[in-house]
Amino acid sequence: MTNADSPNSSDLPLPNLSCVFPGPFPVSPHTDHVEQCLRQWLNEFPLIASPDALRSLCSITSHGVARALPDADSDSLVLCAELFAWLAAFDDVHGEATAARDPAGLVDHVGELIGVLSDAEVAVGPFAAGLRDLVARLRDRATPAQYLRLTGHLRDNLTGIIWEAHHLSAPERVTVRSYCEMRPYTVFVRTIMAAAQIALAYELSDEQQSSAPVRQLETSVANLAGWVNDLASYTREAARLRKNPLSLPTLLMTEHHLDLWEAFERAARMCEDQATIARARIDELATDSPPALKRHAQALERIAHSFIWHVDHPRYDLASTTQRHEPSPSSHDRKPHACKDPDPCSPHPTHPH
Repeated sequence: MTNADSPNSSDLPLPNLSCVFPGPFPVSPHTDHVEQCLRQWLNEFPLIASPDALRSLCSITSHGVARALPDADSDSLVLCAELFAWLAAFDDVHGEATAARDPAGLVDHVGELIGVLSDAEVAVGPFAAGLRDLVARLRDRATPAQYLRLTGHLRDNLTGIIWEAHHLSAPERVTVRSYCEMRPYTVFVRTIMAAAQIALAYELSDEQQSSAPVRQLETSVANLAGWVNDLASYTREAARLRKNPLSLPTLLMTEHHLDLWEAFERAARMCEDQATIARARIDELATDSPPALKRHAQALERIAHSFIWHVDHPRYDLASTTQRHEPSPSSHDRKPHACKDPDPCSPHPTHPH
């Protein structure tokens, strides 16, 4: 019997992030409008065949974007929702298990999409047509640097989907460190960060973008997003695949000889560590910084809110049957001026002091 088949696999600890990111989280007043427009766009570009899957995708995407970008105007929210629904739909339809069975098919689809991103004349299937529509509208709104950054992240997402498909059948071959490096690209969080600067009409200079506090903030939020998603979706994915999925708990079990509970407990503490680093950097950038950096800090905080909120969405049936992981004092009693960036993939993450 695998850990995924264990009768107690749904009774697992989750991180307690309420001390660092207390709710309730701000929500855009345009949520219902965004969901309605997203349904219309997905009727124009039919990416998902199942009505139930379409309904779920529209719900989680519109509500997630409304929490990630609560201050954005309705047109920007609609565009971002369509972009992330497109990414999620492509992953669901052509990535994951489908790609594991037919990797050459996935590579062909990705090649078509790279052509769209490169402005080439390519054969247009529904995903290529949808992407062509999205990038044209994004180009109209973005500065040249913003557009290049966003499309660069989209290419990274496509690479991440191929990488994930390659390892789905044998996740034990993947190290925790390699997974930590690739997970932000398969959860699409850095693309959301790039889109936020377009949707909220601000832009960091190259110097600001490469500064240590910004890099640490973006890394910690990216880690938190992927790992929280892993914990929320683990039981559902294990039941669907009937084996342990390519996910942080699986790799912690393999690499450090843990049972499923121990792996979830360690992953929960890793999430708490990253949340604490993110909070310290947000507070640092919100104090005596230029307006663009303050705006970026707030945007990253809202993106973290969105991924934390996802845990309780009906898409994931884990949340209603889990026990919240009670944080130890060392998980939250951090000094906000800490500048040490602990190795998040260490078997024993170091708490910053």
